[in-house]
Amino acid sequence: MSKNLDELGLKSIADDYDIFFIDIWGVIHNGIDLYQTSVEVLSQIEKLNKRYVLLTNAPRPNKTVIEFLKKLGLDEDKCKQVYTSGESALKYLEKNLKTNKFFHIGPPRDFDLFKLFEKNKINSLEKSDFILCTGLFEDYESDLNYYKDLLKKF
Repeated sequence: MSKNLDELGLKSIADDYDIFFIDIWGVIHNGIDLYQTSVEVLSQIEKLNKRYVLLTNAPRPNKTVIEFLKKLGLDEDKCKQVYTSGESALKYLEKNLKTNKFFHIGPPRDFDLFKLFEKNKINSLEKSDFILCTGLFEDYESDLNYYKDLLKKF
């Protein structure tokens, strides 16, 4: 039977689980401030000797998101539980494609994802081995025809 956690709180089911996967954006913070109630919930999970992982689909390495969370005021111990989709992609690239040339689609703020492979970034889609997409180009965020035309070349 499902429970309304908005009314009962996570504590009503905490004993039933050993680990919690918790989204970061919109749950732990809003991009400007931490949600203190959420931080308190993390502390309660720790007091119950339960584990949690703070997840985000940000195309950034773990360390970049951790530094951001620290700047917002999240305790360093809680930051050790962060895992990003960017980190997952980075590990895959490092293991399988670190010598391949790639074309990046996405904004410059995502460059830290491939800092270790920066020499492999090329500006020719036709000569690339793969496309690394972290988002949309800032100048073409609303123009999907741009991407349709761009990808015809690949």
